[in-house]
Amino acid sequence: MRHKNTGRKFSRTPSHRKVLMQNLAKALLLHGKIRTTLLKAKDLRRVFEPLVTLAQRNDLHSRRLAYKVLNDHALVKRLFDVVAPRFAGVPGGYTRIMKLAMPRKGDNAPMAIIELTRALSDTEAAEGKAEEAKPAETASEEAAKA
Repeated sequence: MRHKNTGRKFSRTPSHRKVLMQNLAKALLLHGKIRTTLLKAKDLRRVFEPLVTLAQRNDLHSRRLAYKVLNDHALVKRLFDVVAPRFAGVPGGYTRIMKLAMPRKGDNAPMAIIELTRALSDTEAAEGKAEEAKPAETASEEAAKA
């Protein structure tokens, strides 16, 4: 019996499951929305939402705990500087899972889209893909353009 055994195995070893969830969390952090199977999306929510809660604390210990999951300093910086401020003062519910009507063609697996409830703008998503931050324009340059 599986009393008090939570989580799904996905027919993978524990290390493979850990890396799978790390990769899904990285993709969700970069793109703001990913398409995956329904069960993986439900398990990803259990990994990603505590990361956003950690990022709201914004201290060194939280950054180190987030690094343990994401394993990438640039993504930890993005989590703390871009994603966490969007959810400031929100106690939870950072992701949304929407079931797709059509299952996956090959194995008929139910598919879903998992996304951040407060979507990243197009420019922030592009910055995440490029991983390069452009210098901010000064107020005088913005006034000259207007």
